Amino acid sequence: MLVSDNKNKEVLMIRNIIEIDLDKCNGCGLCIPDCPEGALQIIDGKARLVSDLFCDGLGACIGTCPEGAIYVIEREAEPYNEEIVMENIIKAGPNTIKAHLEHLLSHNEMGYYQIAIDVLKKKGLPIPEVEVKEDCSGCGCIGTEERELQQDSAQTSAGSVNLKSELRHWPIQLHLINPMASYFENADILIAADCTPYSFANFHSRFMKDKVVMTLCPKLDHSMEKYLEKLTTIFKTHNVKSVTVVKMQVPCCTGALLLVERAIRDSGKNILLKEYTISMNGEII
Repeated sequence: MLVSDNKNKEVLMIRNIIEIDLDKCNGCGLCIPDCPEGALQIIDGKARLVSDLFCDGLGACIGTCPEGAIYVIEREAEPYNEEIVMENIIKAGPNTIKAHLEHLLSHNEMGYYQIAIDVLKKKGLPIPEVEVKEDCSGCGCIGTEERELQQDSAQTSAGSVNLKSELRHWPIQLHLINPMASYFENADILIAADCTPYSFANFHSRFMKDKVVMTLCPKLDHSMEKYLEKLTTIFKTHNVKSVTVVKMQVPCCTGALLLVERAIRDSGKNILLKEYTISMNGEII
């Protein structure tokens, strides 16, 4: 969404962008190498977002923050500008150029990638050979890679297992949840990343039984600030007994846990928080 002012030439838009919790940030600088775009700097002992223009909002820096101080929010910001970013990238040298191109490809940002290539061509610079690395500098890109999972076959007699759904309410998407719903009172809440029920075969009986369920995708959903407000309202308004977060083994999924932790903190409540991580082979880690 674009936001403009006729009296002001500056054009803003509502988009995903990095937010840094300065209370948590210890200034270690581990996030800096994973932002080849140059959006982050250490200033006065803290990581700072120095320019909205340089931040693509894809969260490459999130996975390397040991304090969980970095997350993605949706707010009004200047549009990301790949051409301006490339000016800084080129100054940093060939290795940074290659890392930046791999970053764009890993997130399937083909438009930005093509702009970057065009800038290199205009300047007569060589186009590096790039590949999408499996770890992708901790940005969570392994969650977007195509792969076939080998599962052990199990033989069961037809009709020998009678499974029942443990779902107790509807809807379950956090975007649609009413924070004032009565079923939150004295509830044990399950907040699950969207991929987890498909990855873990025994999800209903292992995690959903006797819980109020909410689902979200910390990478693809664009309402993290609204989600934070909604969860904070739920925790503050109701007597919530516990919250269980189930996420996938990809760094971007850490955003689900960070979101819940912040909502509990903002609510001022002391709520038991449990965390489980599911591997892409469907195992609890």
